[in-house]
Amino acid sequence: MILPFTILRRLDCILEPTRDEVRSLAAKYDGGALDVQVKKATGLGFYNTSEFDFPSLIKDPAGLRANLVDYITSFSSNVDIFERFKFENELATLDEKGRLYLIVEAFGDIDLHPNTISNSEMGDIFEELIRKFAEASNEEAGEHYTPRDAIRLIVDLLFAEDSDALREPGTVRTIYDPTAGTGGMLSVAEERLLDRNPQARLRLYGQEINDQSYAICKSDMIAKGQDASNIRLGDTLIEDLFADRTFDFCMSNPPYGVDWKAAKESVEKERKDFGAASRFGPGVPAVSDGQMLFLMHLAHKMRPAAHGGGRAGIVLNGSPLFNGGAGSGPSEIRRWLLENDLVEAIVALPTDMFFNTGIATYVWVLDNTKREERRGKVQLIDASSMGTKMRKSLGSKRKELSAEARDQIVALYDAFNEADPDLSKVFPTDEFGYWTITVEQPILDDDGNPVTDRKGKPKPDAKKRDTENVPFTYGGNQAGGGGCDATIAAYVDAEILPHVPDAWVDHKKTKVGYEIPFTRHFYKYVPPRPLAEIDSDLEEQITRIQVLLSEVE
Repeated sequence: MILPFTILRRLDCILEPTRDEVRSLAAKYDGGALDVQVKKATGLGFYNTSEFDFPSLIKDPAGLRANLVDYITSFSSNVDIFERFKFENELATLDEKGRLYLIVEAFGDIDLHPNTISNSEMGDIFEELIRKFAEASNEEAGEHYTPRDAIRLIVDLLFAEDSDALREPGTVRTIYDPTAGTGGMLSVAEERLLDRNPQARLRLYGQEINDQSYAICKSDMIAKGQDASNIRLGDTLIEDLFADRTFDFCMSNPPYGVDWKAAKESVEKERKDFGAASRFGPGVPAVSDGQMLFLMHLAHKMRPAAHGGGRAGIVLNGSPLFNGGAGSGPSEIRRWLLENDLVEAIVALPTDMFFNTGIATYVWVLDNTKREERRGKVQLIDASSMGTKMRKSLGSKRKELSAEARDQIVALYDAFNEADPDLSKVFPTDEFGYWTITVEQPILDDDGNPVTDRKGKPKPDAKKRDTENVPFTYGGNQAGGGGCDATIAAYVDAEILPHVPDAWVDHKKTKVGYEIPFTRHFYKYVPPRPLAEIDSDLEEQITRIQVLLSEVE
């Protein structure tokens, strides 16, 4: 009950200065006319027409429950928040147990007006409450929100290419999060933009599947003066509730390793009905993990290049970089993204950055209007060593990105070079493509001679069949995804035939694949210690053990 009561008190404090004016207007207008008049008179996008507020509720202990129900049902129609918490049922239980008055009285003593508690601080409060209650009930708090330090980095990377325009007076931009959670990403994006340009305007849009997270996000947007109708409840994979819109900026932190069985029928129907034009046209990942579906969704929600273009930032774990072989759904998704030159940069974050997982995570930055020098290239930034250990862990979160670390990452991104190859590398998109070729060897008869078919061609031995991955850039070539027989032939001549002279390639089975072996590109070889040094350490330990044993004896 702490979450809905916190929201209720926040809204109550915001409404307090204009309450009498709204009651007066409510006596004259209703419905849509009242909405317009309240907006005109107070500037607020919501209101409450009840005669009650927290001070008056506390004055009538006997009628508290009924009065409180009247209060929460008298909000404007865009405040559909409290039903998501099944609030009325819980109020009945609290009243029955004699706790309702104590809670209302306690919240009535707290000033949650934005002049006292900023929107950013309020977001932190909501997320801290979620974390505490999730831990108490053994739920995963990280499913509901993303750490603010990670969000700030994503926002800074997204704004990096639009920094000059964002400082112009009256700038208006749109930003969208299909996995909005409690609205943390949207809130931080607005906060960061207003830091740069107090006169700018960022219109926030979000879709969220979890009822309570949706309620918190929507209440936060209402408190900010944003259009609450731009926060919508539903499964983004099943139905895009903003199908008619694209955006300047898109952000997401989708769940990792969570199946998309519930959306499978809808996703497959969309692919069947719209083919390559659908959100998921390039391919689909395994049903056990849906994060790459959100990656494709964001790519389709960026404003088209013809209308000025858009940028997207999404946090994923390591598997979308390399999972699936050539021709598989994940490989085809990477192929579509890279061949359409949508991937601008990928940043490796420190481990232990998130509340519900300690695994490696990566920020993908997408852009459909890259600068000239970035076209046809992808920048990889290894920020895995830049985390600062926290004094107190929050769930699985043991490290954070300081402001200095975020500035360093953005500086590496801006530089777009390999001045520090341990941290930043730039590759052509062809670097990540390869052909998987099928290598055949003949069946041999008892005399060791190849068995042939009627046309005199050797019959392949299925037991000896093998596959090889041939990089597009093998031998320094820039082959591209369209295929290159010369590159494959050069590979076979140099890498296969010297070892298996009678082998050949079945070109009908050749497949195109893409993977981004991030770790391999930043791998540093550390030679093992000399044997003499190891022997010396062993001798020292044996001596210590013998001394200890002699003392026991």
